[in-house]
Amino acid sequence: METTRLKDIVRLSYRAAMAAAVTAAMPLRRRNRDLAVFYGGARSGDFGGPLVKVKLLQRKFPQHFPDYSLVYILSNAIYLPQPMIDRLRGAGVPVVLNQNGLFYKSWFPDGWERENARMAGVHAVADHVFYQSEFCRDCAERFLGRRQGSSEILYNGVDVDHFSPASERRQGKPFMFLVAGRIGRTTAHRLVSSLEGLAMARRGGLDVGMTIAGGINVDVEAEVRALVARLEIADVVRFTGPYRWIDAPALYRSADAYLMTKHNDPCPNSVLEALASGLPVLYSASGGVPELVGDDAGVGLAVPVTFDYVAVPEPDAIAEGMAKIISGRTAMERAARQRAVERFSLSHWFDRHETIFKRLLGERIAR
Repeated sequence: METTRLKDIVRLSYRAAMAAAVTAAMPLRRRNRDLAVFYGGARSGDFGGPLVKVKLLQRKFPQHFPDYSLVYILSNAIYLPQPMIDRLRGAGVPVVLNQNGLFYKSWFPDGWERENARMAGVHAVADHVFYQSEFCRDCAERFLGRRQGSSEILYNGVDVDHFSPASERRQGKPFMFLVAGRIGRTTAHRLVSSLEGLAMARRGGLDVGMTIAGGINVDVEAEVRALVARLEIADVVRFTGPYRWIDAPALYRSADAYLMTKHNDPCPNSVLEALASGLPVLYSASGGVPELVGDDAGVGLAVPVTFDYVAVPEPDAIAEGMAKIISGRTAMERAARQRAVERFSLSHWFDRHETIFKRLLGERIAR
């Protein structure tokens, strides 16, 4: 609890500092048609979805501050208060929102309405909204309100040169499923369900194992390791710890398939990275993941459509899905890579951003 309060204080302090910095820099911003993007305080880095997304965007659109002409805001990294956003738009600065997931009572009981209200303000006034999936758009309309302005669905982009299949298929057994990403208390169900499914599959005769990669909450990791011991699968489960984006391709190439049982994940980068790496995906058929994987690149596991509680596939369904992945592996590998290259490449992602950015700047100048 103390750690949570400390994080809240840090966030509030950072938001106040960003508001002060933007206010002081208002006279210095660009007023011509040159494109210069400011990410509203969102930072770039190698760990975590928003950090990686900003890092990728900055390849094409470097950060500019204080001489910016357009503000790009990520819904899960809103650091500018609404009055400041309104002031920027009033001063002729286009605001673009990248709308990802929302907050639900089932996994964020303390403050989910407050956090959604902050998103709703930006969502309503942004000059353009990129929804990361159809699921994201539908949820935004349900929880934030229907927009009147322009918008489109633009799935996250993945560097298909950085993430690519291994030159040769991994040799040896067991068949390894990969679970990757940051795991906290609210997403611990990913590990619990995956491990219970793994144990069920092994009891059914499948020679399967699991790699768990990424930062895990200390308490969650202790509980999960205890679960591994109770299920008697310690010999086929390995924890590899946090990893950097630059090192991630080797991680995916060390696996045979990817496993994603997180409920209502809107558009996970890890799934796109797995597809680009040629890994079949076994997934909870909720959120935006079915849109990413499609019918040929993996196996979806049915769960109830709900926002009221966290729903995960049953262990026997996961075990059955593992068997289907193994039997259909070759065709799914080809489909996964092809889908990533054709639908989620960075080139398309960059092009759509550039088109919208230039249109909005042109409209502002014409007024």
